[in-house]
Amino acid sequence: MFQDSRQPDMRKTQVLDGPKGGFVDVIEGAAAIFGLAAVDAEVGLFVAKQSREELIDVHTAKLENLVQKTKSRKIVLLLHIMKVQKTIFLIAALLFSNLLSAQVQPTWESINERGYPQWFSDAKLGIFIHWGVYSVPAYASLEGYAEWYYRGLMANDDRKDFQERIYGKDFKYEDFAPMWKAELWNPEEWAELFKKSGAKYVLLVSKHHDGFCLWPSQYAPKWNSVEVGPHRDICGELTDAVCKQGLKMGFYYSLPEWKSDIHRWYVDPDDQIGTYVDTHMIPQFKELITRYKPTVLFTDGEWRNNAEQWHATELISWYYNTVGKDAIVNDRWGDGQQHGFRTPEYSAGITLTDRPWAECRGLGRSFGLNRNEPLENYMTSDELIRHFCVLVAAGGGMTLNVGPAADGKIPLLQQERLLDLGKWLDINGEAIYGTRPYKKFYEMKPVNVMRNDSEINFDWKRNAPDPAISCDHFQAHWLGVFSCEKDKYTFEIQTDDKATLIIDGKTVIEDTRRAKTGKMKLDAGQHSIEVFYEEDELEATIALYWSSKNLEKQVMKDFQMGPMLPAMGLKATYTCEQPSVCYTQGKDALYAIALDYPEDQLALNLDKPADNMKVTLLGCPKTLPWKYKDGQLLIDTGGLKHSDIRSTAAWVFKMK
Repeated sequence: MFQDSRQPDMRKTQVLDGPKGGFVDVIEGAAAIFGLAAVDAEVGLFVAKQSREELIDVHTAKLENLVQKTKSRKIVLLLHIMKVQKTIFLIAALLFSNLLSAQVQPTWESINERGYPQWFSDAKLGIFIHWGVYSVPAYASLEGYAEWYYRGLMANDDRKDFQERIYGKDFKYEDFAPMWKAELWNPEEWAELFKKSGAKYVLLVSKHHDGFCLWPSQYAPKWNSVEVGPHRDICGELTDAVCKQGLKMGFYYSLPEWKSDIHRWYVDPDDQIGTYVDTHMIPQFKELITRYKPTVLFTDGEWRNNAEQWHATELISWYYNTVGKDAIVNDRWGDGQQHGFRTPEYSAGITLTDRPWAECRGLGRSFGLNRNEPLENYMTSDELIRHFCVLVAAGGGMTLNVGPAADGKIPLLQQERLLDLGKWLDINGEAIYGTRPYKKFYEMKPVNVMRNDSEINFDWKRNAPDPAISCDHFQAHWLGVFSCEKDKYTFEIQTDDKATLIIDGKTVIEDTRRAKTGKMKLDAGQHSIEVFYEEDELEATIALYWSSKNLEKQVMKDFQMGPMLPAMGLKATYTCEQPSVCYTQGKDALYAIALDYPEDQLALNLDKPADNMKVTLLGCPKTLPWKYKDGQLLIDTGGLKHSDIRSTAAWVFKMK
C-alpha cells in the first residue's frame, strides 16, 4: 500500500555533515574485500568527493598525494592493491558513487521518493509516553492537557490558582524539576508492559514545549533529567530496555519552546523564530538524533510557522540519511509540509490511505497524567479494543499514550487497559498486524441516543456526547420551551460547525457557518425553541447565548420540555452512524471483526465467495457453517458455546 523505503541502512554509519556522511563505513566494508581491516576516514572523504567520471579516471598520483598528506599505512596498502587490482577498485569506486546518489536530498520530491518503511504500516500499535516536570503537579481542568501546565501559568488560567493554593505564591514552575524524583522508575518494567500490550514501537516525549530534556542536552543546561530531578538519562535507558524487547524506539520532540531565552513560543512574534531555530533547535535536534538514532520521530508544536521556517526538508533528509531505511517521521512540520505519517489526535479516525497514519490519543482526555480527571473520562478496555479495530480497518493504527506518575509508575488503570488490549491481540493479532484495508472498511449501523440537557454549552474536543456516539460526524437536535420578558433579544451560537436556531417556528439563525447571531422580538411568556447541530470533525464545541437591553449576555438555561412541564431541560437527541463490523485483509484471508457479538448469525454484505471457503472464529477450532443469500454472506454462529468464545469486546471471523 505504501512505497517501501529505498534508503540504504546507515544505522551504524558515522554521522557526518553534508553529502559525504556514511561513506567511511562503506569504504571500510569494501576494503574488507581487499583484505584490509579498516581504512582511514580520509579515504572515504576522498572517494565521496569524486564524480562518477573522476572515479573512472582516478589514478595513482591522487592516492600518492593522499599518502603524503596523511602518512596512513592503510592508504599505502590500498595504493598497492589498486596498482595490482585496478579493475576491482574502479568497480568499488562506482559503487560508492551510486550510494552517494542514493542519499535523500533536502527536497520534498527526494524525501517522498524514498517513501515509508513497510514495518510501520504493519505495526498498527505504538505506545506514547508523556512524562516530565509537568508530571509533578499532574493537574489540568477536567478536559485539559496536563502536559500544558506551564502554558496555563502563562495564560493565568485555573492552574495558576491551583499552584498558588498548593505550593505558594512564590513557587515557580522550575521548582517542580527537583521534585521529579522518578524514584520507582524501572525502564525494563515499562518495556515489558509495552511488549505485553501488543505494541510494536514506543514514542517517548524527549522534550515537550517546556524545553525540559530527558537526556543530557548541552543546549539545556540544568534543565535536563541528568542534571536535575531524576538524575538519569531517561532517553538512553528506555531506548536500551525497549530495544531488548524487540520493539522499535522513537522520540517525540517539540520544535518550539515556551521558556526559551531566544524565542518564547506564544509570546514572541512567530516570524522572529529564525534565530532560535538556527542556534538552538537544529543543533539540539541533531544532538538527540545522533546520540540515540530513534527509528520513529514525532515532531510537534509546528502550527504557528511553516515548513520552510522549521527547515523541514533539511532536517527530514538529514534524519533519514543518519538513521537509515527503517526511519520514519510524522507530518507535523508546519504549513506546506508534504511528507510524514498522519497523526489525527483524539478522532474517530480518518480514511485517507495516501500515507501511513496512526491516531494519537490518551486513555483519558490528557496525555500527561491529570490527577483531576474523573474516571468516566477513561476509555474502558472494551471501548479501547473496538476503537482500535475501527482505526485499523481504515488503514491506520494507534499510538496509545500512557501518563506515568512523577515517581515513575504507570497508573494501574492504564496498565490494565494495555494488558487487556494485549490479551485480545494474542488471540486476534493475525487480523491486525500486517493487514491492509479491504475495499470496504465497515458495515455501518445507525445509533440514536436520547437524554435531557439543561443547557447547550458543550466542549467535545476529545470526546463525544455519549460513549455510543462517534467523536466526529454526529448530529444533535434539542427541543424545548423557555420563558422570557417582552424584549428584543440577540441570540448567538458559538461553534465552528453548522447549527440552526428556530424559535416559535421561525428561523433566527439559519447556518452558523455564515452568521452566528440573530435577533427576534419576543412577547412575555413561553416560547418553543429548536436547535440543530451537525458536527463535522475535530473541535466539537457549541454554546447558545442570549442577551437584550435588559439582559446581560449569558448561556441560555431553565428550559422545559413542554409548556406544562417543570424546568427539566431540553429534550436532546444525538445520532450518528457507527461501524458494526470492521474488515481487514491479510495475505490469503479476509477478516470480519464484529463489534457486537452475533448471537445467531453474522450477516455481511459481501460479494459471493468461493463455494469451498472456510469460516472460523479466531481462538476457536470449529468450522462455522455459512450460506450466501440475497447478496449477503450469512455465517451461522448458533452452534458456538460459551467455552468456544475466548475474546471480549470484538470477535474476529476469518474467511479463507
